[in-house]
Amino acid sequence: MTATTRTFEIQRSGERFCADHGWLQSCHSFSFADYQDPNNLRWGALRVFNDDRVAPAQGFPTHPHRDMEILTYVLSGELEHQDSMGNRGVVRPGGMQYMSAGMGVQHSEFNHSPTAELHFVQMWVLPPRPGLPRAYGQRDFTTEDRLDRLFVAASGRQAIVAPIVLQQDAALVLSRLEDTTLRHHFDPGRLGFLFVAEGTISADGETLGPGDAVRMSGISSLELMGAGELVLWDVPEIAERRYS
Repeated sequence: MTATTRTFEIQRSGERFCADHGWLQSCHSFSFADYQDPNNLRWGALRVFNDDRVAPAQGFPTHPHRDMEILTYVLSGELEHQDSMGNRGVVRPGGMQYMSAGMGVQHSEFNHSPTAELHFVQMWVLPPRPGLPRAYGQRDFTTEDRLDRLFVAASGRQAIVAPIVLQQDAALVLSRLEDTTLRHHFDPGRLGFLFVAEGTISADGETLGPGDAVRMSGISSLELMGAGELVLWDVPEIAERRYS
């Protein structure tokens, strides 16, 4: 893959690696944990895209991360966070949590509800270089923020102001379409990754359902139609790097 080669590769929901851990149902768009595929490591700077469902009162106990910029977008339920930087909080539907792991951080993530399932997507972005300062934040977004528009929730791109600031030259776009047509424009040399969280979306004429995704390169714009919830990444192509 190069950013100048035209690519429009659809990954259907059922083509992902999915793991059933009892309390956790997790589907990976890229290599992660026990799923390792040297031909499916990342898409540009986007390293991880996990679609997770967590049972009530269950979650991930304290564990470490380094360097990665980690964003968690809650689709339904309540995500409870605690970390070694002293941050605590609960992220609710439509909200997003951001963490730059930098030189190292430990955190835990749990389903805050004793009765309802938690559904979120967690995304990791490779930073421009290792060892950057650690950071944490969370933002609550409403349906109106992204209703029938392309809402830039997080960005490290120059001249693009977003509520969440990334260190990588990447942008995360959210949208809730209700029988609407929208168009996202890509600058030359950029890569795109589209994920449908809910509903039915047409992307440049291709019909996508929940859990479907598209990897794009060498295109100048993407036409989106239909009714549903989508997540779109606009990322740079980067050289191979090693991160601990």
